[in-house]
Amino acid sequence: MIRDTSQQDAVIAPPPGHKLKRRALWVGSAVLVAALCAGLVSTWRGSEASVSASRLRIAEVTRGTLVRDASVNGRVVAAVSPTLYAKAPATVNLKVAAGDTVKKGQVLAVLESPDLADVLKRETSAYEGLKAEVARQQILSRKQKLLAQKEADTAEIDRLSAQRTLERYDSVGQFGVIAKIDYQKAKDALQSAQIRAKHATQAASLESEDVALAIKTKLNDLERARLSMEEAQRRVDELTVRAPVDGFIGTLNVQDRMVVAANAPLMTLVDLSKLEVEIEVPETYAADLGLGMNAEVTLPSGTATGKLSALSPEVVKSMVLARVRFDGEQPKGLRQSQRVTARLLIEERPNVLMVARGPFVESEGGRYAYVVRDGIATRTPIRMGATSMSAVEIVSGLKLGDKVVVAGTDAFNNANRISINQ
Repeated sequence: MIRDTSQQDAVIAPPPGHKLKRRALWVGSAVLVAALCAGLVSTWRGSEASVSASRLRIAEVTRGTLVRDASVNGRVVAAVSPTLYAKAPATVNLKVAAGDTVKKGQVLAVLESPDLADVLKRETSAYEGLKAEVARQQILSRKQKLLAQKEADTAEIDRLSAQRTLERYDSVGQFGVIAKIDYQKAKDALQSAQIRAKHATQAASLESEDVALAIKTKLNDLERARLSMEEAQRRVDELTVRAPVDGFIGTLNVQDRMVVAANAPLMTLVDLSKLEVEIEVPETYAADLGLGMNAEVTLPSGTATGKLSALSPEVVKSMVLARVRFDGEQPKGLRQSQRVTARLLIEERPNVLMVARGPFVESEGGRYAYVVRDGIATRTPIRMGATSMSAVEIVSGLKLGDKVVVAGTDAFNNANRISINQ
């Protein structure tokens, strides 16, 4: 029975020089370790802390075109969404319900207003009365003109008669048949007839002008009555509420047979054929906004382009409301009040130094950046220019090709030098 292998082991003597090789190997390893330790010690002595590279995001400084933009939230709204109002105190008779699709000109509601109906009746009666008065005045005017003309014609006949009498006296006066006094009377009668005829003609002319003015006054009164009647008719016609555009009923503010006051909102009509995007822009960008500015709207079906078409003049809760109108054909599948995101393209800066945007912009206030060289991140003063959603412009402090820590600097605690471990 074999207890162990001790009887089978044999001691083998080392070859000559083996001890020298082993000693040299140990000496070389010690020198290498000493060199590495010296390098690490030198690095550690020059840095204030050490951070793993996996916790950082490093970007390179490049040169190119910086598109200054802003990312905002918005919602799809109707470009045309008129609210219809009651024109007078009335009782509402609804002809549609919320959500109904309507066509332009369709009757949406009928308002009952006895007051306006009475006003229309009074104005119509006044107009018809003045119309009859004008007709009567025209008849009276013609009669007055005829009477004046009759007097003028009679005066002219008298003048002609007196003239013929004087001519007869002239023909026989040379024979001494007619007394001189009778001849003078005939001449006086002719002059008197001429004066009466002249005055009668002038009076007829003045009477004609007076009649024309009287008729004109009556016609003006009739025109005012007609305008008043048409205004009353217009107000009564407005009691029939019609759709101004094609669309659907968005909101009903009243119920059927409800009594409303003048100018009370009745309903809101939404035109889905013309949609826009209402965006909320932070007030920090308010000074840079302008009508016609390009925008990109991110939709479930893709990206659509548009332009800024309206801008609110006031700031509400640190936001400025603006409207984006789509370029070309409206995208399909949009819904009222649908939430979307948009990107406003404020300006382009060509041929500038820039680096990817990261938390370092906010943490360092845009005044410092950590530049990585030989595994050491050095805190370097910089000056930034324009910013976009993805990049920032570098005005001074960095050069092309520099590597900058753009994320993870919150662990640096504003140290001047940080060692980065791979």
